[in-house]
Amino acid sequence: MQSFKDLIIKNNNEEWFKKIRVGLEKESQRVTLNGVLATTGHPKILGSRSYHPNIQTDFSETQVELITPVFENETDVVSYLGALHEVVLRSMNEDEMLWPLSMPPVLPEKDEDIIIAKLDKFEDVLYRRYLAKSYGKRKQMVSGIHYNFEFNEKFIEKLFEGQQNYLNLVEFKTDLYLKVTRNYLRYRWLVTYLFGATPVSEWGYFDENEMKPNEPVRSIRNSKFGYTNHDDVFVSYESLERYEQDIADLIEKGKLSEEKEFYSPVRLRGGKSMADLKQAGIQYIEIRNIDNNPFASYGITEDQTEFLHIFLMYMLWINNETENPDELLKLGTQINNAVALEDPLEKTSYLTEGMALVSGMKGMLKEINASANWHYLIDKAEDLLNDPQKTISGKMVSYTQNDEFTNNELGIHLGKQYYDKAWEKTYQLEGFRDMELSTQIMIADSLQRGVEVEVIDRSDQFLKLSFNGHVEYVKNANMTSKDNYVVPLMMANKVVTKKVLSETGFRVPQGYEFQSMERARLIYPEISKMGFVVKPKSTNYGLGISIFKEGASQEDYEEALRIAFNEDTDVLVEEFLPGTEYRFFVINGKTRGIMLRVPANVVGDGVSTIEELVKKKNDNPLRGTHHRAPLELIQLGEIEQLMLKEQGLTIHDVLSKGQIAYLRENSNVSTGGDSIDMTDEIPEYYKIIAEQAVEKLGAVICGIDLIIPDKTVNPFESEKAYGIIEANFNPAMHMHCYPYQGKGRRLTKNVLDLLFPESKR
Repeated sequence: MQSFKDLIIKNNNEEWFKKIRVGLEKESQRVTLNGVLATTGHPKILGSRSYHPNIQTDFSETQVELITPVFENETDVVSYLGALHEVVLRSMNEDEMLWPLSMPPVLPEKDEDIIIAKLDKFEDVLYRRYLAKSYGKRKQMVSGIHYNFEFNEKFIEKLFEGQQNYLNLVEFKTDLYLKVTRNYLRYRWLVTYLFGATPVSEWGYFDENEMKPNEPVRSIRNSKFGYTNHDDVFVSYESLERYEQDIADLIEKGKLSEEKEFYSPVRLRGGKSMADLKQAGIQYIEIRNIDNNPFASYGITEDQTEFLHIFLMYMLWINNETENPDELLKLGTQINNAVALEDPLEKTSYLTEGMALVSGMKGMLKEINASANWHYLIDKAEDLLNDPQKTISGKMVSYTQNDEFTNNELGIHLGKQYYDKAWEKTYQLEGFRDMELSTQIMIADSLQRGVEVEVIDRSDQFLKLSFNGHVEYVKNANMTSKDNYVVPLMMANKVVTKKVLSETGFRVPQGYEFQSMERARLIYPEISKMGFVVKPKSTNYGLGISIFKEGASQEDYEEALRIAFNEDTDVLVEEFLPGTEYRFFVINGKTRGIMLRVPANVVGDGVSTIEELVKKKNDNPLRGTHHRAPLELIQLGEIEQLMLKEQGLTIHDVLSKGQIAYLRENSNVSTGGDSIDMTDEIPEYYKIIAEQAVEKLGAVICGIDLIIPDKTVNPFESEKAYGIIEANFNPAMHMHCYPYQGKGRRLTKNVLDLLFPESKR
């Protein structure tokens, strides 16, 4: 029979061999900032654990489990885990954090103070009670990483086509995964050596009379002293039939209560239950012997996941099958236990075998033309074999032996680092920081609520959201299927918007539309002494807009036209409506937020130039670019310098203390303006005007801009009480969520209520 290695090389499957699907599950204990096990319940804001696809609890009420979707690369899966990590941290009490170590912190003296997870299904609670009685509550409090691994389906199909010993793909794939599993169980000690991170236990983990290891070790969790089945539990991986039958026999004999009590370092997965395995064969394998890496913000690094990827590829590549696979497994368990209990600062007794594994992986990578980074990862593993102090457990023990920290203090120190990182910029979300800020907030709120998120197109901010089979597509966090196609087209065209609103009784500015500079110049004598606005017809974010409140010179008018024509082929010249501009954000017929946007400005200190003042204001961490921060950086481009010229200033002038210089007339936050929430200050009748106008436009989600000279004047009694200058089909949401001043309005949650009313709580 051809080896899998031969099949890979013979059929030129090297590139498909490198492709996988991967998912992660990570457990962590909730603790106080002092490292004491939390006494609070699972955060209610995260919703019911009975349906949440990503955030669950494991054994105890404090043991949070994060579950990623399946991805085709390590970058995306670790990024998603980071996002879940930040969502959970921000959903917990502010005086709580996630414990970064696999071994629990100091546990309560009394077992009854370790609270079993309060789950909806009573049978799930009963199962945990059984585990507590059979293994003890304290052993259950250990946390770790599960790495779900699947070869690319196309790769397996291509291998199947090149062989002659199997009649169907299911049997072939099952044998492929069984080989990988058997070899992994034999050589898993190398993973324990490299990634072991449970060198010591805290008080209360072991009973006083219980046998315990001579600490420190490499990994208590992966040794016989960890959370393992009883000694009389053995399951064969010789065949799928043997695997299934052995588990069934153990359940029948009462040695296991049910199949999920089998705590092997590798589980075979065909679906949700053992019955799925029988029907579909092995679809993927679940690697369960990864300790939480305390030096990684989210318990595991991208490098670790890539090494596991390479290692599992090598477990298929090698051809070392024996006639007795059960003995192979028993030998693997024996060696793994020995390595797990070694002194983490000493070289392993299995160094020779480790070097042989590393050499073999290097050879495989060379044959499949692997990336330089993969070669680096194997070189790094070789370095760790030669220098155990660089391993995770080695570094942990070095900290404690050098009296920098006790183990518990190390957990507190690192946990606070990750806590501070999560709370530093709550408007951003790890793993998605390259996306528009409103989209990041939408992803965070969706994950918190239990709505599944799939990023369809990162650069276009396109998401697929799912809840219990209900699917919605969302762009920019506010463009949804609730608005029909013509609505954004209408709002993108400012002339159409004005005509629709004017014909239905709303006040809008009067003006002209031009397709050329020549025709636009002709009206200058008519408007030279009056206030007017020059703006592109179909752009957003305030781009290309110039405002002259008291007229302008012909030179400045023509410069404004040039700037506007750079943004669009059609330009509008409209009357200037005096008053204060407010952005009303209407969702499903209800005003959910009102924002006063103060144009980009600086306040003098009597010393600094305007250019220097802009730089200082831009140093504010709330300011950024491309909608990745609540406020945009203030620019000093053509429009800003033209605005300064209108005030008799240049960027080199020094403002007196308290003097304000405006750098923009238009107040868009996207052009450097300041956002001030006014939702509770604006009278109800203006909210009604905004809601009625949005209804006439046929929109469901809309930002509509009103100019209001005096908000105490009733617009139903005075026709000049307001003017509508614009409607936006893609209004920025982040400025309402995180205003410069005032109360934040989480409009993303209102959009989720609209899209998934069944998820509302």
